[in-house]
This record gives sequence, structure tokens and C-alpha cells, in this order.
Amino acid sequence: MQQVSSFQKELSRFEEKNAQVLGVSADSVFAHRVWAESLKLTYPLLSDFNNEVSKKYGIFRDESYGGRVRLANERAIFLIDKQGIIRYIDVHDIREAPSLEPILKALEDLEG
Repeated sequence: MQQVSSFQKELSRFEEKNAQVLGVSADSVFAHRVWAESLKLTYPLLSDFNNEVSKKYGIFRDESYGGRVRLANERAIFLIDKQGIIRYIDVHDIREAPSLEPILKALEDLEG
């Protein structure tokens, strides 16, 4: 939740660079609604309930632990330009709360 909240806190910095922040997870639309309300999020949360997006972006993990299958997505940040080209990727441990500064720097670099 820290990562989601940090994007909300710095949302104006992204908007100044004409960037759209979207949160995507495998949680249901209902769960997103509750989550957005409780955290007072103003940017969209998208449900990837069937993991189609995470599979296409290479962050879906089908892991086995102690004989049980665990379906999970890596925590990741993607910066996609207006042409749909991925310009920045940060895949990190779910326990990490990465700095937003490298993403903002990548946005500046795109602006030229």
C-alpha cells in the first residue's frame, strides 16, 4: 500500500509531465473500489483479474510452495509512451517501496 500511497502523494508531479498514473492488480473491481476509498486515491485502479495483462508484460508468476500453487504478480512499474512503447521498467520485491525519482527522471528524459 505504501507504493500506491506514494503515487497519490506525488500525483501532481506526474500530471505536470502529462503522465497518467494507473494502478493495475489482480484484485477485483470491488476490492479496488474499497481500497481506493480507504486510501483516498484519485487515480484509476484497473483489475487484471485473469492476469492477462501481467502475463503479457512478463510479470506473472505461477509458483509452487510446499505442494501448493501460488499465482502472483511481481510488483512492477512501467513507463509507456504515447506510442505504446515501454520506456522504463522497474520490477522489484513486493516488500520494497521504490523511489519515484527515477520514474520522474525518465519522464523528463522523454520530454527531451
